[in-house]
Amino acid sequence: MKVERASYYYVTVHDEPGEAYRLLSSLAEGGVQLLAFSAIPMGEQRTQLMLFPESAPRLARAAEERGLELRGPENALLCRGDDRLGALADIHRQLYDAKINVYASSGVTADCGRFGYVVYVRAEQFEEAAGVLGI
Repeated sequence: MKVERASYYYVTVHDEPGEAYRLLSSLAEGGVQLLAFSAIPMGEQRTQLMLFPESAPRLARAAEERGLELRGPENALLCRGDDRLGALADIHRQLYDAKINVYASSGVTADCGRFGYVVYVRAEQFEEAAGVLGI
């Protein structure tokens, strides 16, 4: 399994059809490659779009050119590896053993037998969590 530090940025938008499409297509036109993307409701009318760019400077340039008000960077842990039974449980066990709380996470598997998993821990535990997971 490979674990890396991942900086992410977010923008809050009106919860309307097409908001994510407009943002993602605009960033693609600006040459922004994303490692991960997430959308979370923030009440009835707002949605937070979280962007994990491969290149933070490229995202910043594209956002500025398009008038986007990004917030961040924030930190998360991006875990990728061969999918197997218990892979996510092992990550959580390591963090639990170190008394590190995971307050949010999101993951997916792919047909090719791989998984991706984003783990969020509090800022004051981030460095310790990174060390526990081997980075």
